Amino acid sequence: MTPKPKKTARLSVAPMMDWTDRHCRYLHRLLSCHTLLYTEMVTAPAVIHGDRDRLLGFDPVEQPVALQLGGSDPAQLAKATRIGADYGYQEVNLNVGCPSDRVQSGRFGACLMLEPELVADCVAAMAEASNAEITVKCRIGVDKQNPAEILPEFIEKVSAAGVRSFTIHARMAWLEGLSPKQNRDIPPLDYDLVHQIKHDFPALSIGINGGIASLDHALEHLDKGLDSVMIGRAAYHNPADILCQADRRIFGNGSDSTAEQAVRDMLPYIENHLQNGGRLNQITRHMLGLFAGRPGARGWKRILSQKAHETGAGPEVVQEALAQIRT
Repeated sequence: MTPKPKKTARLSVAPMMDWTDRHCRYLHRLLSCHTLLYTEMVTAPAVIHGDRDRLLGFDPVEQPVALQLGGSDPAQLAKATRIGADYGYQEVNLNVGCPSDRVQSGRFGACLMLEPELVADCVAAMAEASNAEITVKCRIGVDKQNPAEILPEFIEKVSAAGVRSFTIHARMAWLEGLSPKQNRDIPPLDYDLVHQIKHDFPALSIGINGGIASLDHALEHLDKGLDSVMIGRAAYHNPADILCQADRRIFGNGSDSTAEQAVRDMLPYIENHLQNGGRLNQITRHMLGLFAGRPGARGWKRILSQKAHETGAGPEVVQEALAQIRT
């Protein structure tokens, strides 16, 4: 089994369904050596019964990378955690924040904010099953809960079961009345409550998520005492803006990367993917925002969007698109 990480990564890219697959993570790792990456959420039953190589496989280059699991059955989560650890994941994160209907019907995700004792049972079983670090990503509350009351109680009960690291999406989740997309934008952000949690639980690693779209904003939270910042959509849609300076500015270790060099470094990876029967657009869909806001970005995006899905499309399409970028 792999050892537990020694410290929390100060910056991470959020787990995002349909986005943070292995191709996305490989690209992000070329942009930042130290930012923690996450898989898409995978349900515990899928890990146990599904195609494990497809669901869990990753390139060693992606490390540090964490597995996010969804579920509410302690025995299933324990088994899935053991399998994930055997694949090389050093951190396994329990999703207690996703508000989608499908997640609610499966009794996991944000609805687990209503059942802190069950969450405690789940993480205790996960910790017993492997030596991976068990972490939790949660909301500040759901529906009619009072976050200032229930969030400290939730953190206290779950940390008593052994979890030392929490990432808190600083919004309520409305399980009825709002779509998952609306739940990412409409409930107001309460950053102060997350900072209060860190004040109240100084021995725990507390990270923040929600509405953070720049390294400047991330540094504000870190400078105020939080242990980590998780960035989601901004890191996906504008990866260079977030990740190219992250090693230097957030971790104080390393020099800035460039989107151009990352594209060139992706070419051998793309070749290998195509040789194994993959399609170009499975990779390039994650690269569309690399040059957002720069001269030539429109041409870059247009060529990839129009040509990467064509039969036989290969690295030459990416090189043609890169030629559109002006320095």
